[in-house]
Amino acid sequence: MAERSASPPYRVSAAPARPYIGGQAVLEGVMMRAPRSFAVVVRRRDGSLDVRERAMVERQEGFAKWPLVRGITSLVESLKLGSEALRFSVSRLEKDLDAAAAAGTSGTLGPLSAFGLSLFAMTTRPDDEPAQQSPSGGRKAGMGLMLVLVIGLLIALPQIVAAIANRVLHLGLEVQSPGFQAITGVFKLCIVVGYMLAIRRIPDIRRVFQYHGAEHKTISTYEAGETLTVDNARRKTTLHPRCGTTFLVMVVIVSVLVFTAIGAALPRIQTGSAVLDQVVFFFEKLPFLPPMVAVTFEIQRLFARYFTKGPLRVVLWPGFLVQKITTAEPDDDQLEVALASLRVTLFRQQEGENDAVESDVSFPSYSALLSAPRLRPAA
Repeated sequence: MAERSASPPYRVSAAPARPYIGGQAVLEGVMMRAPRSFAVVVRRRDGSLDVRERAMVERQEGFAKWPLVRGITSLVESLKLGSEALRFSVSRLEKDLDAAAAAGTSGTLGPLSAFGLSLFAMTTRPDDEPAQQSPSGGRKAGMGLMLVLVIGLLIALPQIVAAIANRVLHLGLEVQSPGFQAITGVFKLCIVVGYMLAIRRIPDIRRVFQYHGAEHKTISTYEAGETLTVDNARRKTTLHPRCGTTFLVMVVIVSVLVFTAIGAALPRIQTGSAVLDQVVFFFEKLPFLPPMVAVTFEIQRLFARYFTKGPLRVVLWPGFLVQKITTAEPDDDQLEVALASLRVTLFRQQEGENDAVESDVSFPSYSALLSAPRLRPAA
């Protein structure tokens, strides 16, 4: 393990307790989160690196860290930080596209990329962009829209498709029956996996998946106690047991099991209208979403801690198979971005508020970031 020195500062210092690191891929970049720090690094089209980083308040022991409760608090925090990182990356992409268009070079996206990234930008409005509402209002609107999309994709759409199949095939299943819930679960998995396979075909989204792979390789290098270099990261796998993709698949599986088991035990729905029965049951299921997320969080922590080696590793493979869709082998430039994000995060984790940087900074290259005495805007 490399020791931290005055220059360059972005090295992992030897310490008995290594902080937990989480991450997320964004457009042409990677976000990393440690208990006391947050950083996102984005590669611009001219090869420079834009950095946003700051110290964070570490969650204290107590109610927020209780089992089941900690899953919800962790998810809420991840959504907030992930939204900020996405807004940051979207704003940089828009600046590069505007500059390319002004120069008369390629400054437009293909139809599929434009559609996908328009939705991306709509849910992650850049916080340095003029808006009619306050920044906090914009963030809340973006998170609200993302929540609606998730509920629609994971609950409403599968139930609608199952109802159509039930009617077309003349199955005669009641909406609360185990059979109907099992069919809903099958469609839920098909919709989630199909959505991931579809967006993977969009070139710009596939690049996000490459950065996703770079994030996993970098965190695996760190967790192995190896020096944070491109050579070490390149040898690691793109699969990781704590991945958000695995978490999503596990939430789907848990929801299938829960609603198949308890659907018939919920208050009987008999409105006289099949459509209205579906609507009522949809709202009846919503309160179960937070507990299922909390339970799934604990299951994933258990699997990631005890099932990564030996024959029990087989339980991780459903998540790994889906990760093969949402991750791709990164190139060395993308690994540099992920490594830069982790190095800055670990530097701030060690330094805390010391030398804290309030504004975003930029470096002309990865080597310039590593050799900088501290985070400062490039001249």
